[in-house]
Amino acid sequence: MLIRPDSAPDLEQVLSLKQRPRRPSPLTACLTLAWRALLKIKYVPEQLFDVTAFPVIFLLMFTYLFGGAISGSTGEYLNFVLPGILVMTVSMITMYTGTDLNKDIQKGIFDRFRTLPFWRPAVLVGALMVDTVRYLLASSIMIGLGYALGFRPDNGLGGLLLGVGLLLVFAFSLSWIWTLLGLIVRTEKALMAISMMVLFPLTFLSSVFVDTSTMPRWLQAVVDINPVTLVVNAVRGLAHGPSAAGDVTLVLIISAALVAVFAPLTMYFYNNKK
Repeated sequence: MLIRPDSAPDLEQVLSLKQRPRRPSPLTACLTLAWRALLKIKYVPEQLFDVTAFPVIFLLMFTYLFGGAISGSTGEYLNFVLPGILVMTVSMITMYTGTDLNKDIQKGIFDRFRTLPFWRPAVLVGALMVDTVRYLLASSIMIGLGYALGFRPDNGLGGLLLGVGLLLVFAFSLSWIWTLLGLIVRTEKALMAISMMVLFPLTFLSSVFVDTSTMPRWLQAVVDINPVTLVVNAVRGLAHGPSAAGDVTLVLIISAALVAVFAPLTMYFYNNKK
């Protein structure tokens, strides 16, 4: 395309404008990158399989295959196991923050983001915001299915929702660990292998499926200090028990400690990633 000589001054004026677009606020940047992550779910809905099918399969399988043998009644066991499977499901899907970030690093999108003039942590915060949507979706499916099967919390739906809120706080703090590993490990498969090696013992060596009082003393001592056990006990207490203040306080302290340790480490590696 040829530029006429008489249009040259206009072109020079356009190119030399001193006014530039305003830098987006941190909130705007976070929401934009969160929307990007939501669009990825829209175009690849299969990634929600673990959020939708996984909790349904586990709840039905453990309630009707093992409920009668463990509690003598599937209905009684459903009331016991649903909060545990809810915690297990949400804890397991916290790894996706790290895997999605690792994919962006492998594709080079990560480097492009770091050259753009917006608040740097927005990439991580936006991803964590979308993960909260995943956690809420998984929780809604679990609660809806539980009520359909006959689950009834002693403290009503309000107590159960408080338990879900506490679980979201814990899941948010746990996600920072996988975000940090997503910046360090070389491949997505390596990150998934590491997360499974950590999450499977944490979730199965806990009070998710059985009361710890039925375990040998040496094993009970280990399981009782498992963070997942503390979260399960807190959610059960809010849903069924008369008081769960002690367990809730412990979970909040653990969550704050995880964020205090892993969030600064994540930002350090994020800013110094080569």
